[in-house]
Parts: sequence; structure tokens; C-alpha cells
Amino acid sequence: MNALATDQLPVVVIGAGPVGLAAASRLVERGIEPLVLEAGPSAGTAVRDWAHVRLFSPWSEITDPAAEKLLAPSGWTRPDGSAYPTGGDWAERYLQPLADILDDKVRYGATVVGVARAGRDRIVDSGRDEQPFTVHVASAGGREERISARAVIDASGTWSTPGPMGADGLPALGERSAAGRISYRVPDLGDPAVRARYAGKRTAVVGSGASAFTALALLADLAADEPGTHAVWILRRGITGSTFGGGEADQLPARGALGLRAKAAVEAGHAGTVTGFRTQAVERDGDRLVLVDEDGRRLDPVDEVIVLTGLRPDLTFLSEIRLGLDERLQAPTALAPLIDPNVHSCGTVYPHGVHELSHPEHGIYLAGMKSYGRAPTFLALTGYEQVRSITAAIAGDREAAERVELTLPETGVCGGAGLFDEPDAAQNGEGGGCCAAPAVLQTGIGAPAPSGGC
Repeated sequence: MNALATDQLPVVVIGAGPVGLAAASRLVERGIEPLVLEAGPSAGTAVRDWAHVRLFSPWSEITDPAAEKLLAPSGWTRPDGSAYPTGGDWAERYLQPLADILDDKVRYGATVVGVARAGRDRIVDSGRDEQPFTVHVASAGGREERISARAVIDASGTWSTPGPMGADGLPALGERSAAGRISYRVPDLGDPAVRARYAGKRTAVVGSGASAFTALALLADLAADEPGTHAVWILRRGITGSTFGGGEADQLPARGALGLRAKAAVEAGHAGTVTGFRTQAVERDGDRLVLVDEDGRRLDPVDEVIVLTGLRPDLTFLSEIRLGLDERLQAPTALAPLIDPNVHSCGTVYPHGVHELSHPEHGIYLAGMKSYGRAPTFLALTGYEQVRSITAAIAGDREAAERVELTLPETGVCGGAGLFDEPDAAQNGEGGGCCAAPAVLQTGIGAPAPSGGC
């Protein structure tokens, strides 16, 4: 197929989440046909899975300018920019209306199972760049389809592949067989069935980020109403001044408040802490579970385990594409040094675009959460800037593609995985943390719980 014919093909966008729909809006703005393929039944399927969780970014930071222009003729108005929505609010009041405006440019129930160059596996060099992409899709009812594309923007996120409990990045021994007692999501305690699962129970929370803070705060609220409810917070590192985030010094105030709620839960006795614990095995003790670390230490039995150890990208359907990924983060090689938590325990989320997101395979881009690989510091505004730059490059506007149109404040993201994972170093206050402990460390257990990195 010649270049002119290829340019008539659509740009396939994988995922109808915030960044995928922003990419489609930017393509429409430039007169390029998008085709958004969403595996779920509606826009923001992954966001809806955490509909009960409140974001720590306000409305003013989670809508895309090009998307707003598309929505305006329909009478849509942006919600109060200073308010903090839940995931459910984001999906219903912004993502779904945007997808509805895009109409047949969004297809639901379309799972991408492979991306390749037409007629070329990843080994073949000859004529490779002249070939369009072929996107293999499995639709509802088992129907298979092949879609030709001039470019592919993979904004499928990382939600479908949560990290396991095992400290080596693989499931702990016995983790799979105990799956009925293990959850990898922040519990929705507004759901009666979920509430009953944790009420009056002893629950281990494994993880050290905002999601773990949220789970601890929610379980503390439950403990106030349901006697016998208790959480055990399991950390691979020790407790330092930055364990609970930046507190009142956090540039994202809602995230700081969330860390303070987690600290209050510990200080009120609703949650105990276990530090320097690297889970190696999960054993049965009757109907309960016992976690065992790599040195043989065994914790007291628990009824449930909530594993919140981060997310990772699913790269299986890109196996025939030549990607340039960092060996640690699984993020694009030029982007990885800017976001590597081994180096950046605290600091700025740098705006970036097509240069940092390009791969050896021309015309394929990972955007949004997926572009960050295993790094935990992604913000929606960053993703919107990514797809603005990417779509400009696809349109041939190199000047716009290389121009930075976003300035972000320092966000005070704390908690590098490097020295912080060394229990002795962490307890001695080492490890590169730069967020000072806040002066006031108490908040009410019943305060709102903004959360959810976006």
C-alpha cells in the first residue's frame, strides 16, 4: 500500500478512557479520522471500576481542551473546577458524554488482541515502514476482525494488570490458590456485600501508595461502626517522615489529606503496621491466611488481604511491534529517566510529547498511564499534553508536536522504590526523600477521602 493510501486510513486509538478520548478529540480537531476501540461496554470502563474513589485532582485538571470544544455545542458545561469528582462522576459527567459526541468513532466490546505491520512480523525489515498497521480485534460473540490503521495510539492503561503480592514482582507462593480471600482493588464499602466481607474482620493491606492510604482510611471508618474490624498495613520499607506523603506540604492538597487520614488510622489503633516485610508465601490456617516473608517471618492470621502494589502495562498484544522500552519501568526509553521512582522520590512531573514517546516502530505510541509503565506518578494533564503532541506529529505538524504547551506545578510525589525499600536505610531517614513531615499530623477519621491518581 502506498503512503497516500495509508494516509486515508484511520488512526486506531486503543481504550475509551480519559486519554484515549482526548486523543480522538485531538484527531478530529485536525481532520484525521479516529477509531477508538474499547473492550468494555461503555466509556471509561476502567474508571468505573473505581467509581467510589475520589480523585485528588479537581475538575479543572481532568478535562481536555479539545474535548471541551467538541462537547460545547451539545450544551455540556464543565463542572465546578475546584470540586474533586469520584471516578463515577468523571465517567458519567465527562467521559461518556464525550464518547457519545464522537458517536460511531467509538466502538465498544472490541478487545485488541494484537497489533502488527501488515504482512510483516517483527523480524522483517523489508518494506516495513511502508506498510499500514493491522489491528487484530476480538468482538462480542467471538467474532474476529482485522482493521488497517495509519497509526496506533495505545491508551489502554494499566488497570487490567495489578501488581501481585510477591516482593519479587511475581505472585507469592500460594497467592493464586488463595485468590478468593485476596483483592487487588480499593474496596467499595458502600456495597453491602463488600462491606460484609470486611466488617469485623482482620485485613492485611499490602502497598505504600495512595491506594493503600485510601483502603486504610476506609477500613478505619468501618472499624468505627463495626467492632472487631482491624487493618494490618504491610510495608516493604520502614516508616519515615514521608511514608504518609507530603501532608499539608503536598502540592496536591487532597492527596496530602489522604495520607494524613491513613496516619490517623494508624495512630487511632484501627491499623497496625508491619515494616520491612517482603512477602514470599501465603499459607492457610484453617479459613484464614498467614503471610510469610523471605526470611521466614510469619504474621498473625488474617481473614482478607488487599494487595495494592501498583499496576503494570499489558504488552502481550504488542509482541510483533518494535518497541523501545526501559528495562526497569517498561516505559519508553526517552521518557523513563524523567519518571523513574528509583531516582525521583519527589519532584516535578515534566510535560513531554512525541519525542519522548516515539519507538523504533514509526507510528505506534503508548500514551497515558500505559506510557509510564510501572511508574506511579501519572497525571491526566500530562496525558492530554502527550496526545496533543502525538496527534500533531501524525498530522505532520512537527513544530506543534515539539512545542510544550503545558506547565505543571511541582506535585511533591514521594516514595522512591530504591533506598526506600531498604528497611534499615528507611528507618534511619535515608533514601532521598525530600518531603518534610507536616507540622500537623492529625485529621478526623470521618473526613472525605479524595484519592485516585489520574
